[in-house]
Amino acid sequence: MSIEKTPAKNEVLFVWFNRYSGVTIKTPSKTLVIDPVDVKPRDCKNVDAILITHEHYDHFDQSLVSEIHKLTRCIVVADPTSTRRLQNVIPLEKLHEIRPGSEVKLDGITVKAEKCNHPAATPVSLIITSEDGVKVFHTADSLPFPEMATIGEREKFDVVFCTVGAIAPGASPETGAEIARLTRPKVAVPYHTGSTADLKKFAELLKKEMPNITCLVPELGKIYQVSKRT
Repeated sequence: MSIEKTPAKNEVLFVWFNRYSGVTIKTPSKTLVIDPVDVKPRDCKNVDAILITHEHYDHFDQSLVSEIHKLTRCIVVADPTSTRRLQNVIPLEKLHEIRPGSEVKLDGITVKAEKCNHPAATPVSLIITSEDGVKVFHTADSLPFPEMATIGEREKFDVVFCTVGAIAPGASPETGAEIARLTRPKVAVPYHTGSTADLKKFAELLKKEMPNITCLVPELGKIYQVSKRT
């Protein structure tokens, strides 16, 4: 899940590293890891910040977050429920709670929380804006919700991660495609599935219904580059 390369100006790199919503995003100055589970702490040795969307087992591993922090002294940004669970293992000056409508600045990078349509205690979806203005929407386990259209129009996303797997209750390639339809990104990435059929179906739906949106079907562990829309 580490990314040794450094993206050029107006670009970000990303790696999908588990079959859930685990994503590493690298900007020109920072490495952000979202929802790390099923990885080894030593694979996160160059992390600047961990971002947690909610407390479910496939998104939040308290002991792993603690171990990564011990190795890196990174900042941890988490939803309210996960924040409470981390208060005794992460120094408070390194722990930042985030809830819909709030944001955290990481030098030139902004992490903003939006609502998340998922049955967890206090889930959030995340908008990451790089120092060059590249915009990424990490939807966690979210099903589509109407406000996504307003968010997409406002943010003009370069890449949106779309939940397509049934391990997230109610999610499917069809609901993932609806997220892409609402948010209208430059690039749509299906994730949160162990099924290649889910990924393929999402790609087929996008090609048929939204051919102007680029579909990037990720392979686990592979580095991808996304540039800022012009």
